Amino acid sequence: MSSKNTMGKTKRSTDDMIDDAIAQQNDWLENRRSYARRWLKTFNIFARPSNKTETVVVVEKKKKEKSDSGLRAFWFPILCAIIVILIAIWVMFIRTNRPQHVVIVPVVSDTVTRVMSERESPAFDIVRIQPDGNIVVAGRWAPNKNVSIAINGKIVATERTNKDGEFVYAPKKPLDAGNYTLSLIGVGVDTKSSDKVFLYVSDQGYENSVSLLMTKRGSTLLQTPTVLRDGDLAISKIDYLDNGRIVITGDAMPRLRVSLWLNNTYMGFTRVSDHRHFGLGADVGRLESGKEYELSVRLHDGDGNTVTSIEHKFVMPEMTGADDTFYTVRRGDCLWIIARNFMRRGILFSIIANKNHIENPDLIYPQQRLQIPVTNK
Repeated sequence: MSSKNTMGKTKRSTDDMIDDAIAQQNDWLENRRSYARRWLKTFNIFARPSNKTETVVVVEKKKKEKSDSGLRAFWFPILCAIIVILIAIWVMFIRTNRPQHVVIVPVVSDTVTRVMSERESPAFDIVRIQPDGNIVVAGRWAPNKNVSIAINGKIVATERTNKDGEFVYAPKKPLDAGNYTLSLIGVGVDTKSSDKVFLYVSDQGYENSVSLLMTKRGSTLLQTPTVLRDGDLAISKIDYLDNGRIVITGDAMPRLRVSLWLNNTYMGFTRVSDHRHFGLGADVGRLESGKEYELSVRLHDGDGNTVTSIEHKFVMPEMTGADDTFYTVRRGDCLWIIARNFMRRGILFSIIANKNHIENPDLIYPQQRLQIPVTNK
C-alpha cells in the first residue's frame, strides 16, 4: 500500500510534460516578440505620426512641388546662364593660355580691310597705269557676285568676284591721254560705290600719270607720278593787289596740292583742277617797294612731300594805284573761286559779275577777260 503511493508522487504524467513544453515555448515566443518590438521601435518603424506631423509633411510636399514647378518654368534661362558662365571661364582661363599664332598680312588702306556684304557698296583696292599704258583695276565686294566697272559714267566691263570677294579688271586696249572717273556698280542690287577714282593719263607716259582715290573722308593718291616733265608745274601770272593780297595762277598735275610760300613762310594751299589749272590767293600784308622777296610755289604728292617747286625772286616795284586788275577765265573756273582768290571771300562774286555786266554768274567762258576790283568797295 505504501509502495503504490510513493510511485504516484514521483512519476510525472505525459500530459504534464506536454503542458510544460507548451508553456516554455510560449514564454520563448513572447520573449522574441518583446525583443522584436523593442528593436523595431528603436528604428521608428511602428511609430505612428501625429496629425501635426502629417500637416507639416503635406505643407513641405506642397512647397517642394511649387519649387519644382518654378524650376521647370525657368529651366531654359538657367541653362543659358550656365552655358554663358562656362564659355566665359573657357575664354578667360583656358583659351588665353593656348599659344597664339601670329599671321602677318600686308598693310592696306582701311577701305580694303572692310568686310564686304551685299548691303555695302563695292570698293577699290588698286587702280594703276601699267608701263604699257593699260590700266589695272582691283577691288572687292560680296563673294561670287558680279561687279560692273564704269568709266566716265559708262559701263565698260563686268567682272565676277571670287570666294573672297575680290575681282580684277584689266582691259586689253590702253586709255587715251586725258582725265577719267572710275566707279563700281554691284550687279543685281544696283549698289554703286561710294568711292570713286580720278585717273589722269598723261600723254608723256605712265610715269607722269596720276591715280587718285576720292572718298567722303578725303582723297588718297594710289599712283603718284615718278617723273615730272616740263610744264607739270608752271606759273602763268602773279598779281599783287592793293588790298595786300597776292594771287598766283598756273598749271600743274591734276588733283595734286599746290602751296604758296613767301620768304619761306607758309601762306596757304589749293588743289589743282582736273584741267590742270590752279589759282591761289593769300594775304601777305603790305610789301615794301624796293625790297627783295622770294616767292615759292611747291607741288606736293599724296603724302605731303614736295615733288617739285618754282622759286621766284623779285624786287617789289612801286604800286601804280590802279583800282582794278584783270583775269582771263580758264576751263574749270567759276566766279566763286575767282572772288575767293582775289577778294578773300567767294560770296563777293556778285561784285565781279556786276563789274563785268554778267547776267548769269554761273555762266562764264574760257578766255573771257574779267575786270577784278582791287578793293571791296
